Amino acid sequence: MMIYSTGLAGAVSESNLWVRQLAALLVGIAGLFFFATFDYHFLKKSGNWLFLVSVLMLLAVLLFGPEIRGSKRWFDFGLFNFQPAEISKFALVVMLAKYLQLKGALTQKFRYVIGSFLYILIPATLIMLQPDLGSASVHVAIWLGVLLISPMPRRHFLYLLVIFLVVSSVAWQFFLVSYQQDRIRSFLDPTADPLGRGYNAIQSIVAIGSGGPWGRGLARGLQSQLKFLPERQTDFIFASTVEELGLVGGGLVLALIIFLLWRMVKIVFSSRDLFGTYLAAGIFFLIFTQVAVNVGMNLGLLPVTGITLPFLSYGGSSLVVIFWLVGIVESVARHSAPVRFR
Repeated sequence: MMIYSTGLAGAVSESNLWVRQLAALLVGIAGLFFFATFDYHFLKKSGNWLFLVSVLMLLAVLLFGPEIRGSKRWFDFGLFNFQPAEISKFALVVMLAKYLQLKGALTQKFRYVIGSFLYILIPATLIMLQPDLGSASVHVAIWLGVLLISPMPRRHFLYLLVIFLVVSSVAWQFFLVSYQQDRIRSFLDPTADPLGRGYNAIQSIVAIGSGGPWGRGLARGLQSQLKFLPERQTDFIFASTVEELGLVGGGLVLALIIFLLWRMVKIVFSSRDLFGTYLAAGIFFLIFTQVAVNVGMNLGLLPVTGITLPFLSYGGSSLVVIFWLVGIVESVARHSAPVRFR
């Protein structure tokens, strides 16, 4: 509904984006029921192949993908674009769950924590080369989240913090391109360049503030319809939603997502085996991170990183994979249900 509403003021190609999103939704729902009906333990057997394929796709998009707005992130198949980084998130969750089930107790030793890091180092590096800081950050967040529920001693997080500070310093100097550095600078002081690097954050805050309790109404958002708000169907669709549907509409979106995440937490702690626990936990942290970062950057609380809002932002690859992952969590729930005998 929001993709349709925010596309009315655009060109014909933009006004038809909701049709593509509807097609992706149908594929995603079909995949949800498919993954929910089979035993998730199958993923443990095929995890290595899935990870290898995802890495090869990330390499292929760097070599053969079209350059769109300075980035090589998508394969263009005419009717739809495909983003390999979304499949990489899927593969990473599976591989981390498999690794921690096998090595969980050994994470008491820091070298095994570093061993798990190798599973994000390769895909995250390839994604940074696209460049796509947002998706690379989600990979790191999934890894840290799954480690949080592992037997790893909490002092290891201090070691990881030191490593993070060192790597961040190196990345700032050698890996982050100029527009990514500008996004961080604009977060620290968006008013320093209101018509340049701080423009996106300022327009998003204005859109959210102008919505009021009930919103301006569908297709009546001034920031969205007059195109003051950039990326209004992807990165800033939450701001578009609040502007048109108000605090009530935006609150309803967040309430539904929080309910879904709460159900996932229950499934994490009710799983009968460690692989299911880590698998559901990885999917929880994937969705939680994307929601927290997207809403945070829309509110001006976090830097703009290009992370989409699950279930709401335009993007067929993201929507399909998110629904598949929800289906896998449902599979964990179904196979963790106690068997009752009458």
